[in-house]
Amino acid sequence: MIGASLRLKFVTSNEGKWLEVSRLLSSLGVECDRVNASLTEVQSDDLTEIARRAAVEAYGLFGGPLAVEDAGLFVEELGGFPGPYSSYVYRTIGVSGLLKLMTGVQKRRAYFLSAVGYADLHGSVRVFVGKVEGRISEEPKGSGGFGFDPVFVPENETKTFAEMSTDEKNLYSHRARAFRSLVESLQRGL
Repeated sequence: MIGASLRLKFVTSNEGKWLEVSRLLSSLGVECDRVNASLTEVQSDDLTEIARRAAVEAYGLFGGPLAVEDAGLFVEELGGFPGPYSSYVYRTIGVSGLLKLMTGVQKRRAYFLSAVGYADLHGSVRVFVGKVEGRISEEPKGSGGFGFDPVFVPENETKTFAEMSTDEKNLYSHRARAFRSLVESLQRGL
């Protein structure tokens, strides 16, 4: 089922996500076509619910098999903020605003969480989750990636996601872990 015989649509308007996911899926032997579209931004505290509802909407518009993805940065000392609202927070206060909120904070533990909603050929939806633990750096570093990548350092690493190449980031990232879980499930025929 995996390989040239599997073709998956990835619905996203985010160029950075598309570059990461297409490169990862290609390395796993999965053909991927981008559907450059924005879906309804569901307001929920639960990323899996957001991904599930987006996959249902995308299936209704484009058919399957397809995947959608939503992610969030959860900063422990900020009570998990910005979490599922990371995109909005990034657009409104950005990296500098997040660092301002972290001024004087010694405990800088954080994690990225990704939820991939997958709709199969018949519209059945499953959600796959990936998580990467790390910390918020004192200052932004690097020019790669997108969003909060310049301030997130994965556990046991010294570089931010923005300092890593796409392939290097895909070794650690929450998004890559969620998509690997999806591909492994498809390989097992589940």
